[in-house]
Amino acid sequence: MAAASCTYSPISRRYPSILTPSMAQRHLKTTYDLSFRVPNNRSPLPALSMRQESAVLEVTPGSWNPSILKSETPVLVEFYTSWCEPCQMVHKLLDEIASDYPGQLERVEVNVEQEPRVAEEYGIKAVPIVVLFKNGEKRESVVGTMPKDFFVAAIERVLAS
Repeated sequence: MAAASCTYSPISRRYPSILTPSMAQRHLKTTYDLSFRVPNNRSPLPALSMRQESAVLEVTPGSWNPSILKSETPVLVEFYTSWCEPCQMVHKLLDEIASDYPGQLERVEVNVEQEPRVAEEYGIKAVPIVVLFKNGEKRESVVGTMPKDFFVAAIERVLAS
């Protein structure tokens, strides 16, 4: 099963305005051979939307060690960018999943555009990616938009270890 993800690169980080809806449409058409039907000559792609406010803790390099590496509770780290549609889908899915693990799992997020050092340190090349840590060690990761079962299985493996 192919997972949807957004390529994260220094170009898109430094020049986000370069990615226009028409460029994204051409990329999707050539990469995935998708056919778009455009009624009334309107753009088939909606305006790139920003991520909604979240109650999830946003991690910075300064809060990385106490929040993730020194946490006694397993931590789910969501790497994302604000313009990535698959990231928004995964975020909503993780909101749903997190409610099933109160007190068993901490959840934090890292915007790779704002915190490139953290992304580089963990080799994040595409988003969304979800990384699970336990006792300060990286244990599991899920790349791209995957079904809920993939995320739940990874969480269960980390909690059982």
